[in-house]
This record gives sequence, C-alpha cells and structure tokens, in this order.
Amino acid sequence: QVQLVESGGGVVQAGGSLRLSCAASGRTFSSYVMGWFRQAPGKEREFVAAISRSGGSIYYVDSVKGRFTISRDNAKNTVYLQMNSLKPEDTAVYYCAAKTAVVLLRTPYDYWGQGTQVTVSS
Repeated sequence: QVQLVESGGGVVQAGGSLRLSCAASGRTFSSYVMGWFRQAPGKEREFVAAISRSGGSIYYVDSVKGRFTISRDNAKNTVYLQMNSLKPEDTAVYYCAAKTAVVLLRTPYDYWGQGTQVTVSS
C-alpha cells in the first residue's frame, strides 16, 4: 500500500505559476504509474496528467497541454505538477493518484491523496 500527500496549492493570479508536489510513502514508488486529477466545485473529477513508472511516457488532458508539466523523482518518491499560465478555470482541488497497472490511460487508480486547493483569481 502507498500513502500520498499533496502540497503546494494556494492562491495565485491568472497568468501565474504553482508547483504541486505529491510525496509517496513506501519503497516501491517506482513501480506505480502516477497521475494528477482535479475537481472543481460542482463538477466531476477530471484527469489532468499521467506519467509512467520510469517517466518516459507522459499524457495530458488537452486543456493543460503546453501549460502544465508532470514529472517524477523516483529517488525522492515524489511526483510534481508544474502549472504555468494559470487560468481561473484551473481552480480546483488537485489530487495525485497511484496505480499498479502499467497502462497510462483507461485503467483505475488504486491510491489517492487528500487533495490540495488551487485557486486562480482573475
């Protein structure tokens, strides 16, 4: 089992940047595909980005391509989400998640963090 703890959320003006971090417990972090999701008020949770176990494969939802960057440091058991050119519509609670399935997309995640709030003011 793995425990995930997100950090780095906050309030930022439109056009600004934030970097989210997700620290994982346990010694097998490198065996998990990692993902970031977000949930805005009144909306369903949506996929944002995923990264393979080695970091060699990455996928983004279209709305964040060119603005967000997912990365991981397996030595530090941490996955990151660098968010640039933030927009008010990026306001949401951001969650990191981990899964044992190798496939990046269309397979469920097994573990979830508690979330961190990101608020982008206009």
